[in-house]
Amino acid sequence: MPSVVHTVPAALFSLLLLLMSGCAPPPLGNPRLPYPGGQPPEVGEIRHLATGVSVSQGEMLAVVGDARIVYVGETHDNPASHRLELAVLQEMSRRHPGNIALGMEMFTPSQQGVLDDWTAGRLDEKTFLKRVRWFEAWGMDFDYYRELLDFVRREKIPLLGLNAEKSLVSAVKEKGLAGLSEEERQLLPEMDLDDPYQRAQTTAIFAGHDQGGRHLERFLQIQTLWDETMAANVAAYLGSPAGSGKRLVVVAGGNHVRYGFGIPRRAFRRLPTSYTLVGTREILIPEGKEESLMDVETPDFPMRPYDFILYCAYESLEKTEVKLGVLLGTDAGRVTVEGVVPESNAEAAGLQKRDFLLAIDGEAIGDTFDLIYAVKQKRPGDRGTLRIEREGKEESVEVLFREPRPMGSHGQPKK
Repeated sequence: MPSVVHTVPAALFSLLLLLMSGCAPPPLGNPRLPYPGGQPPEVGEIRHLATGVSVSQGEMLAVVGDARIVYVGETHDNPASHRLELAVLQEMSRRHPGNIALGMEMFTPSQQGVLDDWTAGRLDEKTFLKRVRWFEAWGMDFDYYRELLDFVRREKIPLLGLNAEKSLVSAVKEKGLAGLSEEERQLLPEMDLDDPYQRAQTTAIFAGHDQGGRHLERFLQIQTLWDETMAANVAAYLGSPAGSGKRLVVVAGGNHVRYGFGIPRRAFRRLPTSYTLVGTREILIPEGKEESLMDVETPDFPMRPYDFILYCAYESLEKTEVKLGVLLGTDAGRVTVEGVVPESNAEAAGLQKRDFLLAIDGEAIGDTFDLIYAVKQKRPGDRGTLRIEREGKEESVEVLFREPRPMGSHGQPKK
């Protein structure tokens, strides 16, 4: 009987030699994008990163709706991010009626009573924004969030404040964790400061900036405080009687969600449960939006940024804001003009330094918020009537809200 000779393929033989020599072969592919696809992504395309498969929004929502927690990482000033958040919340509400809640980075637990009043329909928009101190505490244009929060109120979906209290963040910024008082330490969540990916991201943000090691460590502490606090509040709610059986959509900035080492991993440490990550990536940057991008070289993390990613343009709000053009202060509880911006609507209307601002369009100005909110409702071409007091005498001033002049380099108006 003839002998049979088994030959070993060259590639397999090389692999065996590597194994016998104790050397492992290089990794195959990219763990972040194992199936990168043959074509660059297009605006509006949604990809499931684990498989490289492009899906419709409906197909994505059908999958993410199965998770108990859906984390949506946003670009704060991109309307495309906010449309994605609304779509996710609407689908979760449809799939799990009466058993869904929304947690937001933009609010804190101390504001929970106001959030409950909003959900119950007991507050109008102006009162809500005033009570949560929106412009001081968050600062982003409310137009980005209006549709999401209107849906919450309409459907009476529980709204949760997740973020760390501003006073505690300020204390850590000023003194660091080591300098906190015992009372302040009692307010801290369980803190894991040793996550290598969190540190790598924080280091990348500081790269090229002469901030010094102390500033880097301080910012790492603050970033960890934000993430650990939000994670603790996520786990606490879902583990409570109020959250029993509920599913949660979490809306936060991309750096708190992307790659999973921010809020998601820290929440899972406290409450192991199913979750998915959804987010956006801007691939079309219109002229004028480049300066809004963070100039950060992201470390080569070994995990996917999201489970599903929407490739989008870096959009702007479809409106033109107007400004009054004054510096505001208070004197004896009244709002006063501390300065008038040259070539502004205020200057054109004749406002002067030390004028007291009493009312706008018949609505009393009790504090700076009242004026800011009223002006934000104006559009180019609108008019407003200011009731002022000047040198002890009351008078009315008519303001024409003109469109802002285009800005040139260094923030100077173009001639």
